[in-house]
Amino acid sequence: MTKRTTELLTIGEAAILLKFPRRRALDLCARGLLPYVSLGRQWRVRREDVEALIHPVLTRAELEQLWLHQAVATRFTAQPGAVRAIAEINLRRLRRLHPGGREWDWLERWEVLLSGEPEAVLDALTSPAQYAVKLRSASPFVGVLSERERRTVLDALTESRRDQVRPLRLASLVRVMRAV
Repeated sequence: MTKRTTELLTIGEAAILLKFPRRRALDLCARGLLPYVSLGRQWRVRREDVEALIHPVLTRAELEQLWLHQAVATRFTAQPGAVRAIAEINLRRLRRLHPGGREWDWLERWEVLLSGEPEAVLDALTSPAQYAVKLRSASPFVGVLSERERRTVLDALTESRRDQVRPLRLASLVRVMRAV
């Protein structure tokens, strides 16, 4: 099995693609809404995560799940033991509620992921890939975010979608092209 290569972008490159100011792209990263990795003192984001924000091929509900799970990923990174414990408790509860059927398969997959490497959990939480979308539909991470945190994430999603429908003014396009 070959490992796929992921193109990493600088925050500036991501901001240009998103048509956001650099500060806004940094803010998305800091709030856990755009996953990033640290390379020394610089942050990098996956091109696929940026493109998923630009051209979502997800339904509105799937996009909401993605954004909420990206926030969960931030919490998981900071407190992996606590988040795993919540997920494991929820898995046991969900298994009792759904003793068979399609949900059972996804719950088993979560169980395997949670017992493995943190990177696999983070990928499932943050990837726009269809496998991850289906996996998140049976999420054991209920209760990781407070209602206030959930509302903040969903408000940020709404705001980002509002920003994406604004046309790019000619002066802005010229400024972006000069920066490239």
